[in-house]
Amino acid sequence: MKKIWILCLSAVLPLLAWGQESYTIPVNELTTDLGGRFSVTADKKLAKGLHLAVDAEIRMSDQFATFGRWQADASITYKVNPYLKVGGGYLFIDKLKSSGAWSPRHRVYADVRGGFRVGDWNFSLKERLQLTHRNPDDMNIYQNNPNALTLKSRLKVEYKGFLSVSPYAYIEARTVFNDPACTASWNGTSFSNYSFTGYTDAYFNRLRGVVGLEWKLSKQHAIDFSLLSDYCYDKNIDTNAEGTKLKSLSYDRSFMTNICIGYKFSF
Repeated sequence: MKKIWILCLSAVLPLLAWGQESYTIPVNELTTDLGGRFSVTADKKLAKGLHLAVDAEIRMSDQFATFGRWQADASITYKVNPYLKVGGGYLFIDKLKSSGAWSPRHRVYADVRGGFRVGDWNFSLKERLQLTHRNPDDMNIYQNNPNALTLKSRLKVEYKGFLSVSPYAYIEARTVFNDPACTASWNGTSFSNYSFTGYTDAYFNRLRGVVGLEWKLSKQHAIDFSLLSDYCYDKNIDTNAEGTKLKSLSYDRSFMTNICIGYKFSF
């Protein structure tokens, strides 16, 4: 079933032209991995419909062999009415690079969530616009945007018919709005006439599927178990540090499965 899903995704991804010649950007072979995400959340009710939450999470990859990321999040949400919720927050991320160095990132985001209930079923759609900042001195700005703007769209269904367990599932699509763009000519073996044209490339680059359940141990304590799968499709640009030469251009594909466990304390 996993292979069928990946093949379908690959079939619908657009063929992109590059530069002055009819050059199709190559797509690299699919990579797969298994990892884990473990989190702790505290949720404080400030007033009716108004909540403050703080969250800490660690992530593992390479078949649980590598501790590759930790993050801390603070957010606030307000329930406008039974059908609409808005919110925003700040997220600090520290990610391990392939070189072995840690790369800190700062993210701010805003959410709008609409939902309704049919019997014991809850349906919701959430849109999250987020801006992620990285130190431009620690990266090649012609390969990556130090201020990446993305939109995440999530469609979720949750069943509330059980006493203490709430199973759920959702799909989420992510679109990047401002990846690096350029023009170049391809002669069959190398690029020439390369020119960086700014952060103007926008494309869909991730599809996520999740199944899980929340188990309420009491009014204040809950544990969340889920299985998360990401199919990612990311542009891979290799230039010199001065941004005068394009060495290679391709798209990377990956399929990552995560076992996720989270604890939540509400008060």
